[in-house]
Amino acid sequence: MNTFSHVYTIFSKVHSDRNVYPSAGVLFVHVLEREYFKGEFPPYPKPGEISNDPITFNTNLMGYPDRPGWLRYIQRTPYSDGVLYGSPTAENVGKPTVIEITAYNRRTFETARHNLIINIMSAEDFPLPYQAEFFIKNMNVEEMLASEVLGDFLGAVKNVWQPERLNAINITSALDRGGRVPLPINDMKEGVYVMVGADVPFSSCLREVENPQNQLRCSQEMEPVITCDKKFRTQFYIDWCKISLVDRTKQVSTYQEVIRGEGILPDGGEYKPPSDSLKSRDYYTDFLVTLAVPSAVALVLFLILAYIMCCRREGVEKRNMQTPDIQLVHHSAIQKSTKELRDMSKNREIAWPLSTLPVFHPVTGEIIPPLHTDNYESTNMPLMQTQQNLPHQTQIPQQQTTGKWYS
Repeated sequence: MNTFSHVYTIFSKVHSDRNVYPSAGVLFVHVLEREYFKGEFPPYPKPGEISNDPITFNTNLMGYPDRPGWLRYIQRTPYSDGVLYGSPTAENVGKPTVIEITAYNRRTFETARHNLIINIMSAEDFPLPYQAEFFIKNMNVEEMLASEVLGDFLGAVKNVWQPERLNAINITSALDRGGRVPLPINDMKEGVYVMVGADVPFSSCLREVENPQNQLRCSQEMEPVITCDKKFRTQFYIDWCKISLVDRTKQVSTYQEVIRGEGILPDGGEYKPPSDSLKSRDYYTDFLVTLAVPSAVALVLFLILAYIMCCRREGVEKRNMQTPDIQLVHHSAIQKSTKELRDMSKNREIAWPLSTLPVFHPVTGEIIPPLHTDNYESTNMPLMQTQQNLPHQTQIPQQQTTGKWYS
């Protein structure tokens, strides 16, 4: 099968830009070999010397940060080769696509850059009218991109389909279709979708998936009964419930008449963007109006509030005039009493009460001066003075047992 040979290309060890010529609608695979770039990083290995530096690749369309939409790239580890793959579209026919390939040596941090020029050619009988997409459960995308594995799969499909022309159209990882990352047990694979196209109608074996019995088994999550499954089972485990058969020869009209009702807007026609010759608009007036109107309203409200708070106050005089005289007298008396009490509470150094101090000597009649000075701390003075503490103390005569008095 010589159809696939011109699709799969690898780097030749030539220090120049690489030109490749894929066909539109046919799977394009390009391998970035680590061995090719090992000689680009110093120190340059000698003949026969083995170098196993980790190398990663960055690919992007020249002048842009990413690749074209139809081109994908995968590299599992820095010790494996990178692969560019995808299906060119007819819109890119005749337009050279320059891909910048930058290799990074993760040990020495050296870089090397090469350009890959993709010249997309128009394919004969494109697109192929009959297309079938298979989901292979026991393969990863990089395993399926290997030339020998993909060749074996196309050979099995050709054996059950018997077309005159068969091409691999596209390969997509199940992770890109919303699949989950498989568990790292039992060597589980993520799965891969492979789309192939042929020029003859689908075989009866492929049509068996559309049988009502197999559709029922698929709805019950059971494997359908496919007679030609044994031709794939030796190497490929196909999920027949996920196979997709597309016949492009049948032009099925997908137009449906729309019944207008609630929630459906009338057709406004095709959108026409404004022309580039529009006049510039001055927003200075709009800016002033936007600020002036709220500012004027705020100023009026502020003036009204200031008039009410400042100019409409009754004042103390008006309040006194409307208050009865007897009430004002009572209020004034209360204020005076309160003031006197507060003044008295501030002065703690007051005179002792006369009832607690001796005023004169009981015998001589002499006036006794105060026992404390003005600056004496009154709080430390006892309220009552004892006889032992008094100056000029006079002893009181005591009565003897014989009835005589002694002085």
